[in-house]
Amino acid sequence: MARYRFEMDEHVMFRDSLRKFLQKEAVPHYDKWEKDRLIPIAFWKKLGEMGFLCPQVDEKYGGLGLDFSFSVIIGEELERVGAGLTGVGLHNDIVVPYIESFGTMEQKARWLPGCVSANNIAAIAMTEPGTGSDLANIWTTAIKDGDHYVVNGQKTFITNGINGNLILVAVKTDPYAEPKHRGVSLLIIEEGTPGFTKGRKLDKVGLHSQDTAELFFEDCRVPVTNLIGEEGKGFSYLMEKLQQERLVVAIAAQTASEDMLEMTLEYVKSRKAFDKPIGSFQNTQFKLAEIATKVEIGKVFLESLIEDHLAGKDVVTKVSMAKYWLTDTAREISAECMQLHGGYGYMEEYKIARRYRDIPVASIYAGTNEIMKVIIAKNMGL
Repeated sequence: MARYRFEMDEHVMFRDSLRKFLQKEAVPHYDKWEKDRLIPIAFWKKLGEMGFLCPQVDEKYGGLGLDFSFSVIIGEELERVGAGLTGVGLHNDIVVPYIESFGTMEQKARWLPGCVSANNIAAIAMTEPGTGSDLANIWTTAIKDGDHYVVNGQKTFITNGINGNLILVAVKTDPYAEPKHRGVSLLIIEEGTPGFTKGRKLDKVGLHSQDTAELFFEDCRVPVTNLIGEEGKGFSYLMEKLQQERLVVAIAAQTASEDMLEMTLEYVKSRKAFDKPIGSFQNTQFKLAEIATKVEIGKVFLESLIEDHLAGKDVVTKVSMAKYWLTDTAREISAECMQLHGGYGYMEEYKIARRYRDIPVASIYAGTNEIMKVIIAKNMGL
């Protein structure tokens, strides 16, 4: 059965195939991945073999040449397993599109086939210890020296930081540019490049199976042929691609909310207190009615945004609204659903506990929700 208006038979078949794959290859192992604090590369390879990595990539580079609607399905089904799989979406829908849109033919031929097969696992390195949302003020430098850039600096909170071997790094190629954002460029830095080292795997409150790390660059010599697009255009490239990145986050938040509603409905129908199901209590009914309403509103809004994005429309303002509202709503729903689970909701073996700790970071990454409100207000003429 189609989930969205734009879904056709091929979408339904694709979703069914992916869901069966994940039930076999991910669901039975997910708890172990959470304990290990890492998703094995072997799983990435299986995703690639089945065509679930970068389905939008052109067929001549090994992809399927599909549109973003199939990425929506992948993102939703991965999120239903667990938010720790978010690194796959980052690889598929956030990093690889930079190479597709701004890379040269030679760069595409060199990197895209590996991104489809998982020989390359991509990450994007923007955030620095002293710089979060303020990308114009990054201090990692890349100074040209002949046919190389010499990179010095540090990045942190990097998704896929441990597994990743193809890192898209935001650097300052002109540290003295005015305005500052004109000095930002994008470089691909590959694992094994002298001067590039990975720090510790960061121990997060949630998203335990998703590897997050610090990255260090010390006199790291990167060929000028690894520059993505034009020098000094990095900031504008980032701004152009943030619409899809934030839409991906909104999709994950909506999926998490739907998942929490489903699991809580099932729980309150079976859990008894005072000799009757807790779902028969008016307070429980009211809470779940409120949650169901928020979930339905979110789905309708999100569906319209996905359709507009597929049509190539500029929906930055509405995507900013969706990113902030859906992630904030998911956080509220996680607290309400945990409460309805009672003491069991605080136990690790119950999925709601994992949702409760995984969701809050969604209001921080891909631009904080405060930044989303700044964008909305600015586009309102304020």
